Amino acid sequence: MTVAPAAAATTRIALVSFPGIRAFDVSVITEVWGVDRTDRGVPPFELRRTAAATTPIPLRGGLSLAPDRTLSWLSRADLIVVPGLDDHVTPAPEPVLEALRRAHSRGTPIAALCGGAFTLAQAGLLDGRRAVTHWNLTELLRTRHPGVTVVPDALFVHDGNLWTSAGTAAGIDLCLHLVRTVHGAETAATIARSMVTAPFRTGTQAQFIEHPTPHTDRDADTLAAVRAFALTHLAEPHTVAELADRAGMSPRSFARHFQATTGTTPLRWLITQRIAAAQKLLERTDLPLPEVARRTGFGSEITMRQHFATHLATSPRDYRLAFHRTPPGTGVDTPAPHP
Repeated sequence: MTVAPAAAATTRIALVSFPGIRAFDVSVITEVWGVDRTDRGVPPFELRRTAAATTPIPLRGGLSLAPDRTLSWLSRADLIVVPGLDDHVTPAPEPVLEALRRAHSRGTPIAALCGGAFTLAQAGLLDGRRAVTHWNLTELLRTRHPGVTVVPDALFVHDGNLWTSAGTAAGIDLCLHLVRTVHGAETAATIARSMVTAPFRTGTQAQFIEHPTPHTDRDADTLAAVRAFALTHLAEPHTVAELADRAGMSPRSFARHFQATTGTTPLRWLITQRIAAAQKLLERTDLPLPEVARRTGFGSEITMRQHFATHLATSPRDYRLAFHRTPPGTGVDTPAPHP
């Protein structure tokens, strides 16, 4: 995201509403940004429900949404979120599309959940860009909007100031990721804990696409035990061969089963876990960077810095400056719980 408000500032989020949006996505957006958690260290948010008019909008299931601002409020928003659609080819009203175009031209980050990608595509914002939607809708998005580069297996995708997510639960992943990007991993984890959901998921939506059921649950249980071992020994070096031996599998079989279960490779999963653990240590402690790298299994500050640059587009030092929770020099050393 391009917006990084000061720690004490209120982040303004605009929920864009019109007939046909999904009640579930509205609930997700409201749960992430519409609940006051400042007593738990979460920064203040101002969530506004925007629409072309402030008359109630019917939602599926006998629900209705009461907008409290018109679309003109989008000019004040730090982030705009577009819910998915009950009918994925529902045309958005032209005032909504035009408001999104203006916001995009201003550089305001815009996130679309699930079928909300179709709304951004209707506005012409996704032409020549990468985007994702529910795996069952990828061909429909390609067919109706051939100018969009549809990514088939991601949980969410970032291109410019636009974000799109895969179906349903991936909308939660994206919302928490947007919080984490601006306010840090600990804030996202606090919100996730209150929602009783994971702060982040590794892998891709490919793991949820319909495919034959595994022969037994034994492999899944074994792989879960191996992942738990790796997390409790994150500072140690791990190889695929060593983890495969612990699972009682050949390296090739282990890698295949691991990717089928998690949607990613063992080494990519390990890197993701190490980055998450390093983020927490950088936020919660005053440990020197080489010690953070050692505790999280990167081995060296240089290696940790390379992975931060690749995955977070920042450095460990800059990340600490942005999200450190205790004044430098206090010597606070709060162990980071395992992700």
